[in-house]
Amino acid sequence: MAPPPSTEDRLSRLRGPIAPQAYTARKITALTANPGCARRAVLDAAGVDKNALAARVGFDARFGQSPFAISRGNAFEELVKADGYAALFTLLRTELGVPVREAGVADLNTVGQNPDLKLRASETRRLLRRVTDGTDERLILDHPVLTLQVAGQTAYLEPDAVTHRIGGRFYIAEIKSFAAIDGQADPGKVAEAAKQAAVYVIALRQTLLAVGLDAQAAADAVAHQFLLICPKDFANQPYGRLVDLRQKLDAIEFQLGRLDRAEDLAAMLPADASFDLSVGRDGRPARTGRELADALDDLTAAYSPSCLDFCELAQYCRDQATTACEPARLGTSVRNELPGIDSTRTALGLIDAALEPDPTQADIVERLRAADRLRARRIGGAA
Repeated sequence: MAPPPSTEDRLSRLRGPIAPQAYTARKITALTANPGCARRAVLDAAGVDKNALAARVGFDARFGQSPFAISRGNAFEELVKADGYAALFTLLRTELGVPVREAGVADLNTVGQNPDLKLRASETRRLLRRVTDGTDERLILDHPVLTLQVAGQTAYLEPDAVTHRIGGRFYIAEIKSFAAIDGQADPGKVAEAAKQAAVYVIALRQTLLAVGLDAQAAADAVAHQFLLICPKDFANQPYGRLVDLRQKLDAIEFQLGRLDRAEDLAAMLPADASFDLSVGRDGRPARTGRELADALDDLTAAYSPSCLDFCELAQYCRDQATTACEPARLGTSVRNELPGIDSTRTALGLIDAALEPDPTQADIVERLRAADRLRARRIGGAA
């Protein structure tokens, strides 16, 4: 009797022969924003391209940055790191009080020209170990690879930079292309950058555990602020400021702890379920749109309107929620006020007494009927 497939094998089979998409801090913040969604948890763990999957099932998401924005961001990052990272050292000096001459930089974009994430993660751990034991105290890591456990899977994450220890603490540095006008950047964009930086802080703490620090030492070794670097005003001059992460850290750590393990969720799928998006030599897809949709439907979604802000499959899930008249399509507050009510049709039937409530629904039905009476009075008064 053959042994059962490993979790990695099972997730690989779900994805098919296409190379997996890596976890990113942006994906993890989206996942923690809706920790009850098994659909997203499995797809992200398997590395499925959700943009392509959405298009194949008839709901083209068009998520992601424009090529222009990506090029602008890359150009600004190159500017920050030009001339031996001169701008980065200047910002470290002005914002964190670090003399420029006291730091060197280890470029971890590749290791010996090899971009493999696992190899880069291993080299990152080696260098962090040297920094923490005092061998290379003044070493900044450029694009290190940190590891983080997400829903039972290892995510490999790449912050723009990790500083050497300043006042006994490492700082995450993130380079963004949105501008700070008169010292003020767009609050929404800063908040999104802070969420991603919080993920990197948690990952750095976990990585420090792996190099031998105990839990308290690892937590104390990473600052709860990050250095945000962006263009100043309407020029490309780098500007930096420290942003506090304590609220974001608490929220993301809590949500990471609530995530179900991806292998447990994947085990609930039929053995032949697949999200294979590959196309054969004859131009025919390995799975039809209908087959992909059937596999999606085997995974429980937790749709709410806020999903439209961050999930590539939100339009597909919204269509399902609308067809099923799920309360969640009206918002999480409505869903939370109607526990055990599977659809708004059911809610209306209970209000009109067309349906008989079970004993567990008595309180909800009373609130629904009271709200209906208030609505009727308001309409009557308006008339």
